[in-house]
Amino acid sequence: MILTYLGHSCFLAVSGDVRVLLDPFITPNGNASGVDIEALAPTHVLLTHGHEDHVADAEVILRSSGAELVAPYEVAMWFNAKGVEPVRPINPGADIMLSHGISSVGVRVVSAAHSSTLPDGSAGGVACGYVMRSEDAVVYHAGDTDLSMEMELIGRHWTPDVAILPIGGTFTMGVADVPAAMEMLRCREVVGMHFDTFPPIEIDHGEALRTVRDAGGELHLLEIGGVLDTTN
Repeated sequence: MILTYLGHSCFLAVSGDVRVLLDPFITPNGNASGVDIEALAPTHVLLTHGHEDHVADAEVILRSSGAELVAPYEVAMWFNAKGVEPVRPINPGADIMLSHGISSVGVRVVSAAHSSTLPDGSAGGVACGYVMRSEDAVVYHAGDTDLSMEMELIGRHWTPDVAILPIGGTFTMGVADVPAAMEMLRCREVVGMHFDTFPPIEIDHGEALRTVRDAGGELHLLEIGGVLDTTN
């Protein structure tokens, strides 16, 4: 699986013909001004919850690409009421398959410890994360979450090769929580997200890298547009 970081919590995950776009917050993010959303061409768009900084570009991208929306029930129905199709409403516990062409990616929907409100103030239901399983890798996108014992279950049942974790603190877990998360997830490869976009979530990069390295892991702080091949 090839991961491309598009800023904040947004990633494009590609496995064969399947192109999964997670939490698109691109055009309002000044740091991501070089990203061409028309070129992303996702086959599926996955949203972890309803906050503006995770759904801002979803409608435009869904309409232009024809991608399937996968999102917590209330979020999916909110977009569906705006005329977005196709949508697949889910909640934690769902185990689904994303298919396109000759490729498929399995996805387990897991819980995240966070709130969820849509841009117009509507209730967004529960927040979630996604464990994506391709032929060559298991990648966990945690969404916005605090450190949670849910991670122990994820590590026990799916053992991610790569964990994409929020590290900015204030609204989510922070860098200091990563070693405990690694231990529960049984995962040493961490990709940081949800950091540096706004002042409350700015981090000290050197300290973050040392914290994870000292715990026996590797933290990837990708530049926007940066790529990580999870098979390497």
